[in-house]
Amino acid sequence: MLLRFDLYGRQQIAIRREGDGWRAYRPGNGTLVPMAELPIPAGLAAAELAIYLDDIFHEMGEPGREVRLLA
Repeated sequence: MLLRFDLYGRQQIAIRREGDGWRAYRPGNGTLVPMAELPIPAGLAAAELAIYLDDIFHEMGEPGREVRLLA
């Protein structure tokens, strides 16, 4: 399952469950580039990922913008 998130309307991140953990990717030109610099705790539930991303990337945020799970 690949989950795509919009970070405050500035960039997108894709996250996939791989084995017992999560792996983050930067989507681009039909590919997914691994984001080794973004560790995600294995114990997080899928429903908690947006909150975690908001905690990590809150410096990018502005009033009225949020981390959103894309359909």
